[in-house]
Amino acid sequence: MGGSESTVRKVSFAMDEEDKVRVLPAGVKLSDAVIQRAKDRSHSLPESKPPPSKRSEGGPSATGPPKSQEGRSGKTYTEREEELYRRYEREQALVQEELARIAQRERAAARENLNFAILQERASTVEEIQKAKVLAKQLEKKEAELKRLDTFYKEQLAHLERKNVEYYKLTSEQFHEAANEAEAHIKKRRTEPLCSDLQSGILKCYRDNQQQTLNCSDLAKEYMQCINAAKKKLLVNHG
Repeated sequence: MGGSESTVRKVSFAMDEEDKVRVLPAGVKLSDAVIQRAKDRSHSLPESKPPPSKRSEGGPSATGPPKSQEGRSGKTYTEREEELYRRYEREQALVQEELARIAQRERAAARENLNFAILQERASTVEEIQKAKVLAKQLEKKEAELKRLDTFYKEQLAHLERKNVEYYKLTSEQFHEAANEAEAHIKKRRTEPLCSDLQSGILKCYRDNQQQTLNCSDLAKEYMQCINAAKKKLLVNHG
């Protein structure tokens, strides 16, 4: 990072006592004491460093061994720790920024899903309301149709009842008129029996001659002649 080209690094994550994310480059582990010491030294570094003490040729210096040893790259161990810590802070800042972006995207996606769910629920509610309105209109129309049919059938029934009453009255009047006319045309007739004297004589003869009914044959012939003569007379009168 910095002036050099950025390369892909593998980093590991850990949580400190304050639940803050720490990012460590692969293969590097820093203790809490080293991190704290690097923080303290980064704030209290002197403006200039004293020159290193001169060493005698082939032996140690007069003032004793140096305070820190230089590595192969010419940097002291403390400088390497500070550089690693600064790199760690930069990596941690990048990771925190990436985590913030991820959280923002997640929140945006959640808001979008929530808005979609709300819109879908609203659309479903609107659709249900429309269906309820349509069903209410259909029910109202059906009730009006049933009411109309009920009124129609009641009117038809009342009409038929009136027709039946009128027909009964007319039939009754016609019957009475016909009966009166028939009664006016019928003449009263005599109901007296024909040849009643002969009829009584025959009955008396049969009672008296139950064993010899032939004794009444002459009387019976006379009665039959009287009946035939009466029939001829009736036919002549009505003819």
